[in-house]
Amino acid sequence: VMPDADAVASNLCKQVAKACKDAVAERGAFALAIPGCSILKMLAGGTAELEGIEWDKGVMAYVNHKCVSNDDAAATHKKAMDLFLSGWPGLKVITMGGSGEGEAEAQRYEAELKALPETTLPRTDGMPVFDICLIGVGDDGHFGSLYPGRQEIADESGRWVLPVDMKSPPSITLSPKAMMAAKTVLVASAGVSEKYPMGKSEAMKTAIEGMEGPQAFPAQVLRSTATWLLDEAAASKLSPEYRS
Repeated sequence: VMPDADAVASNLCKQVAKACKDAVAERGAFALAIPGCSILKMLAGGTAELEGIEWDKGVMAYVNHKCVSNDDAAATHKKAMDLFLSGWPGLKVITMGGSGEGEAEAQRYEAELKALPETTLPRTDGMPVFDICLIGVGDDGHFGSLYPGRQEIADESGRWVLPVDMKSPPSITLSPKAMMAAKTVLVASAGVSEKYPMGKSEAMKTAIEGMEGPQAFPAQVLRSTATWLLDEAAASKLSPEYRS
């Protein structure tokens, strides 16, 4: 638990830098997975913490992405480009194909990931091993595009990337197993707003302590693998034993 949103963002960026630099030292490359949402803004503010990463030795994938063109205003890739990617020179980014077809886009995205050499994106038990996978959690417990009451959270197909035909346009998401196979799975939640004067404190309490199960609150599946990086607001409703 960190004092505020700025501290969470700084810590997140330091962990990204360490994961990327350690991977380059170990095997000459790194693989990073990022979501959209507030984590993009955290990465945008981390110029100092991220300094020294050899971006041209890495690859970045999106945890989830709408099935839109990469320059669409709703595209996470466009938001990332506008916020920080132009300052990460040489980084290979796995982008969308640009169609509105969820299944086709999921298959294409998975094929692009599988085409990467294992020195760049290692595998274990048939799953990709990102050096660090960043995750944001919605107030309904969704992460990536893994929503409550849907089959994707319970996926056992062995696929790395799943189509989610829930909204229009559809989206693609890394499967739960693909996310949780990462060396470091980092969930970050910080900041307050008019809508969330105590941040996502209810969601964090349910994710970390609740008994509903992943089908009702998907983020509960992350307990066994994730590190939770919260500010005081997001952690305010946790029981004392979880606030260390």
